Amino acid sequence: MQLLFSVTWGTVSGWWTPVCLLLGLLYGWLMYRQPVSLGKRVRYALFAVRALTVFLLSFLLISPLIRSVAYNPQKPLILVAQDNSESIKLFGGLTTNPSPKGRDLISSLSQLKQQLGDQYDVREFNFSGDLKDGLSDKFNGKQTNISAAIHQLNERYVNQNIGALVLATDGIYNQGSDPRYEAKNLKTSIYTIALGDTVAKRDLLIGNVNYNKTAYLGNDFETEVLAEAFQAKGENIHLTVDEDGKQIFSQTDAVTSNNFRKTIPIKLNADKKGTRKFTINIAPVKNEISVQNNTETIYVDVLDARQKILLLYNGPHPDISVIKQSIESNRNYEVKTSLLSDLPKLKLTDYSLIILYQTASNSSGELQSFITKSKVPVWYIAGAQTDLAQLNSEQKQVQINSGRNEMQEVFAQPVQEFSLFTLSDSTKNKLSKLPPLLAPYGNYSSNGTGQVLFKQRIGEISTPNPLLSFSDENGRRTAVLTGEGIWRWSLSEYNTYGNHAALEELLGQAVQYLTANSNHQRLRVYTAKNVFDEGENVILNAELYNQALELVNTPDIRIELKSRAGKTYSFLFSRNGQSYQLDAETLPVDEYTYSASTKLGTETFTATGQLTVKPLNLETRQSAADHQLLNDLAKQSGGQMLQPSQIGQLADLIKKNENIKTVVYEDKRYSDLIDLKWIFILILVLLSAEWFLRKREGEV
Repeated sequence: MQLLFSVTWGTVSGWWTPVCLLLGLLYGWLMYRQPVSLGKRVRYALFAVRALTVFLLSFLLISPLIRSVAYNPQKPLILVAQDNSESIKLFGGLTTNPSPKGRDLISSLSQLKQQLGDQYDVREFNFSGDLKDGLSDKFNGKQTNISAAIHQLNERYVNQNIGALVLATDGIYNQGSDPRYEAKNLKTSIYTIALGDTVAKRDLLIGNVNYNKTAYLGNDFETEVLAEAFQAKGENIHLTVDEDGKQIFSQTDAVTSNNFRKTIPIKLNADKKGTRKFTINIAPVKNEISVQNNTETIYVDVLDARQKILLLYNGPHPDISVIKQSIESNRNYEVKTSLLSDLPKLKLTDYSLIILYQTASNSSGELQSFITKSKVPVWYIAGAQTDLAQLNSEQKQVQINSGRNEMQEVFAQPVQEFSLFTLSDSTKNKLSKLPPLLAPYGNYSSNGTGQVLFKQRIGEISTPNPLLSFSDENGRRTAVLTGEGIWRWSLSEYNTYGNHAALEELLGQAVQYLTANSNHQRLRVYTAKNVFDEGENVILNAELYNQALELVNTPDIRIELKSRAGKTYSFLFSRNGQSYQLDAETLPVDEYTYSASTKLGTETFTATGQLTVKPLNLETRQSAADHQLLNDLAKQSGGQMLQPSQIGQLADLIKKNENIKTVVYEDKRYSDLIDLKWIFILILVLLSAEWFLRKREGEV
């Protein structure tokens, strides 16, 4: 513990201590220099008490600080992450669920905590698509994302003493980026447990299907199937494609090697609209290790036509291509990009949404007139080249008043109360962590009629300024994005997660909301997508409009989902802001039709549609374990790859690793001396003792 001095007025240092002491001695001497009736010993005692009291009171006035230092040891964290995906069970020798071998693996891993003892902090996890607490012998995960598991562990224990990561997996991943890149960020030793077998067994399988999820009525579309065969030289691959029980394609190819691969192109015809289901199958051969990977089902949405979107700009910018590509990832939309100066060459009535990138429609009389008369939805995007006065005059949703032409970096801060449409929690979390956009510096205000999806966060400070907001006034929907630099989000998301899923979901949902009521349908029920993966929550949204085309959600909306197998599921929509939402949770794999109904006043409204829950067969596409990946992870981190039979050696390896040790953190704290209660108790005791002595001697 150390005594310091704070600066409250002027310059204060330890030299004030003798001044306070002299003040106390002087005060005591003035009071007791000539007492008449006090004895000499009592007089000296009272002098000492009064001098000490005055010293303490004056000393507190200079605000001294007390610095205390505590040393907190932190045991090394040993993180155990175990692959819980189906490939471990299918191709790792675990033929039952739970299997004896699976239980042995889990038992061996769980013994590590006991073998290491109290000097280590062991935390256990299992993963497939996401990271979960504890070990598991279910081996039922439908996908494997090793890099996501490493990333989540690194985020959860950032700035903590991570001693080692024990990673038990077969090295097969079918989601996310290469784990080797993510492992470099962990900065700790990785000990890999090599599950599965690197030698491919006799197996015919569909390695991959490359196809467009959307086609247009009357067009042909091509699908590419990667057919693979291992240890099956001399056999034939007989591939067929069926729709509604009818075979529409067939091809036979000879297997010419024990490691055979061939891409087979298949031309299909979109001769009827709706969701089309195609079953691709390879006939099994004798002694094949697995037939689950011989079949793949794909779903293609056949549409009448795409909605056209017009993106206008004054000058080139990397954001423009990113916005175009992200929106067109949903093949329901076609984006036309054009300079504002080329507007006379365009037919505006062809477009169901206009995006104004750092420009304003009132810079063109023709465009302004069209927007006003047609009530076409408009999305304004502001940036460094935006004329803020024009933007403010064009729309009242967000007003930006700035006396200087400056930009500032702002992060996206999700607003939980937003209810116009739904973004997944993972997307909101990702977007909040992406690099900042550049927004105009100034004072922001809103007319209160819209809803804000993201507010601006400057550093760690949340502000009320809107970053992305939406509005629906008089039947016309608008959006305002007050920042440029979406290209940064695109690059960062791909670098971190290996895809653009969050950005595509944001732009797709925003465009869907803006264009949703272009046909003025009074009751709309829609999903974010028509095909859901097995195990994914099925989310449906609904909107109800009155005669003035204003959103209302007074009446209840009921919906029935009927599977192709004949089972019916009934739900009631929940109110969500001005609209409705339903989380039907997970549904069995099947094709579903739905019918929703409600009554507003004397009018009855219905809406119908269809959706599909498709099986996930990712885990059956690769039977050979990738131990080279596991060896690379171990070597680059200073760890070691072990076989399952060597798990018992893990504890000794970790104990011998000199980099894995307890870390002592120094915790410095500063507090005011005046905050110590015993100081006031001491002063009270001194004053009471002085009063008592004077009273006893008859001086009070």
